[in-house]
Amino acid sequence: MIQSETLELLEWHRLCQHLATFAATKLGARAARHLKIPDSQSQSEQLLEQTKEVYQLETRMTTGLSFEGIQDIGDSLERAERSGVLTGDELLAIATTLAGARNLRRVIDNQEDLPILTDLVADLRTYPELEQEIHRCIDERAQVTDRASQKLGEIRTDLRRLRSQITQKLQNILQAKSGAVQEQLITQRSDRFVIPVKAPQKDAIPGIVHDTSTSGATLYVEPNSVVPLGNQLRQIIRREQAEEETVRRVLTELVAAVKPDLERLLAIATTLDLATARSRYSYWLGANPPRFIHPKDNEIITLRNLRHPLLVWQQQHEQGQPVVPVNLLISPQIRVVTITGPNTGGKTVTLKTLGLAALMAKVGLFIAAREPVEIPWFDKVLADIGDEQSLQQSLSTFSGHIRRISRILEALGSVGDEGDERDVGDEFNSNAPYPTPHSPLPTPHSLVLLDEVGAGTDPVEGSALAIALLQYLANHAQLTIATTHFGELKALKYEDERFENASVEFDESTLSPTYRLLWGIPGRSNALTIALRLGLKPEVVEQAKTQVGEATDEVNQVIAGLEAQRRRQETKAAEAQSLLQQAERLYKEVSAKAASLEERESSLRASQEVAVQQAIAQAKSEIAQVIRRLQKGTPTAQEAQQATNALNQIGQQYQPATPAKPKAGFMPKVGDRVRVPKLGQIADVITAPDEDGELSVRFGLMKMTVKLEDVESLDGQKPEPVVKPKPAPAVVTPPPQSVPEIRTSQNTIDLRGKRVADAEYILDKAISEATGPLWIIHGYGTGKLRQGVHAFLQQHPRVNNYEPAEQADGGSGVTVAHIKK
Repeated sequence: MIQSETLELLEWHRLCQHLATFAATKLGARAARHLKIPDSQSQSEQLLEQTKEVYQLETRMTTGLSFEGIQDIGDSLERAERSGVLTGDELLAIATTLAGARNLRRVIDNQEDLPILTDLVADLRTYPELEQEIHRCIDERAQVTDRASQKLGEIRTDLRRLRSQITQKLQNILQAKSGAVQEQLITQRSDRFVIPVKAPQKDAIPGIVHDTSTSGATLYVEPNSVVPLGNQLRQIIRREQAEEETVRRVLTELVAAVKPDLERLLAIATTLDLATARSRYSYWLGANPPRFIHPKDNEIITLRNLRHPLLVWQQQHEQGQPVVPVNLLISPQIRVVTITGPNTGGKTVTLKTLGLAALMAKVGLFIAAREPVEIPWFDKVLADIGDEQSLQQSLSTFSGHIRRISRILEALGSVGDEGDERDVGDEFNSNAPYPTPHSPLPTPHSLVLLDEVGAGTDPVEGSALAIALLQYLANHAQLTIATTHFGELKALKYEDERFENASVEFDESTLSPTYRLLWGIPGRSNALTIALRLGLKPEVVEQAKTQVGEATDEVNQVIAGLEAQRRRQETKAAEAQSLLQQAERLYKEVSAKAASLEERESSLRASQEVAVQQAIAQAKSEIAQVIRRLQKGTPTAQEAQQATNALNQIGQQYQPATPAKPKAGFMPKVGDRVRVPKLGQIADVITAPDEDGELSVRFGLMKMTVKLEDVESLDGQKPEPVVKPKPAPAVVTPPPQSVPEIRTSQNTIDLRGKRVADAEYILDKAISEATGPLWIIHGYGTGKLRQGVHAFLQQHPRVNNYEPAEQADGGSGVTVAHIKK
């Protein structure tokens, strides 16, 4: 009972209604409105994974998951199982649902990294043959088609023929009795074909009157000559209806045969739609996926910028006020948090926001908070929020709170009965009213939210009751958040490390709350200040201050000092954050410029490499042209010299330019004016620097010899040092310039078509007469001639080495043998 009360107090049904608006099918919307809260953490984690994968899938796709065609066919399946005959609309809905489910499975199967969704649709059976049979027998208007059965096709052929006969007879009557009819029209009344006849001339066309116009001027008459045909038509229509029912009955039996699989299909489609609704609602909220933590791992509950989802909806759709987020950072040893502060300051909203966040995480929804979102998995969320006065039950505010708190304690006790709770008597020592830090109690994983704990009765007794209750909850619940106005509860933090204080901020200048939650500082009373600002007589306020007492006033002053210190720290933190952001921005700009320079340097290097490769290719081409000119005839010494000159020119053309020598430095000459920095004087040069780098200068009447490095020009240029001449090296006569190795008809041997023995004879003679390299053409063929040539060259004493020719000279089909001089 307390669970349902808590959901009502937190307005969980409103959140479910909002979630239902994001569902694509009626089934999904119904499931969202009656959202089931899981009983285990593994179920919640499964739901969260579904939401994450759908979120990831819809981020990749442009249109998102489509549930087109999927309908609520549950009632139709039940009727089919009970041997009822489904209508054409129901059968068509089943076919479109099968097609829609198949499209869903195809989309999921075509994506990667979706293990949860892939496993979900792995057992999905969509029965394409049943879908095709339904479409064969039922058209888009949900009518049975002629091709559904041969008998039905024959019946409808007879119907068309009979209708044509009736129409033809009526047309003849209209033409023959045109003066008696109201208009040239054939219509139907009660499935009988009739014509409009003027009432005064009804005897002109004898027949059965089936209807009369409102004015009575027109009678709708079925002529006697058409009545037998009409009777026959009605009989055939009855046969048609019976055959249509037979077709639909056969299709219904096919549906009933696979009812379990179709129910499974509906469940999977609903699960997917619900996961999609959770994903889209989370995206709309700007929420982030939570991670479940465990107190034993000493992890902190982290909910930064936590927003109330219902207030976000109110702001977006109902022009509500901007939502002020709260920060909840709760250490693992904290069991109770007491929130103090003025009324309308946001204490109750904080309780509801945390309660909804815990429930949203359990059902697989993201939480409207900044990443990272870390929260425990609470097995129960129990709340006492609001006033429970009841005139019918004679309940006061205090009585209502006590009744609900009793139900909360009973719910916590039921968890203990299952083995989650131990006897707490042994955990207390004789001197402390709470368990020792060295022997913490294992508590159930429950979240308890109490609003205005202990209110509604005598302040002294209410405060004592609130203290005892919170100490009990510290032993029996994982986390309790309680709002209060009792100052005594603020001191619990300093007696028990499991307690923490928080307060809602109040702006005294505007006499309004800021809705910000402040941690570690208890709230102070602002009633007297507010009363004074609102116009209450000062003497009354002063008298009240004397009644409160000096101790309370001193405590409020201490709290005010703490708040001022916190504000100064927040200002400094904001300034530091601004400087950090500025430094990060400058770092990004410098990094971007450095990356741009590196990219530019790499581009220039690449373009230079391309230019070098092009120059090399051009040089090779020109060298090849020179070689081909020499190969055309018998080369002479003059032609060889010309080729050498051409090669030298090519080398000079494509050889990198020699860097220019740096410009010579300053060298003083006789008559120049120089500066001597050591003496701080400007002097005239009277002798040039000698081999030792010394020169004579004069300033005024004085002459002196100074080192060359001790002077400089008037514009500050240093002279270059004097280099002593080195002894000339011995003259060595360079060797005569070698002639480049060029292939000609004289140094080329063609052995193609020869046997190895004959080739060796020819080759030996050519080697003995050769004075330079020898080009041996042996071709490709089977390779035996090449192997024989290479074996002969390898053992010949005059052959220094051999290698395949250049590609332009025949490549591996030609071998170049280098002959020893």
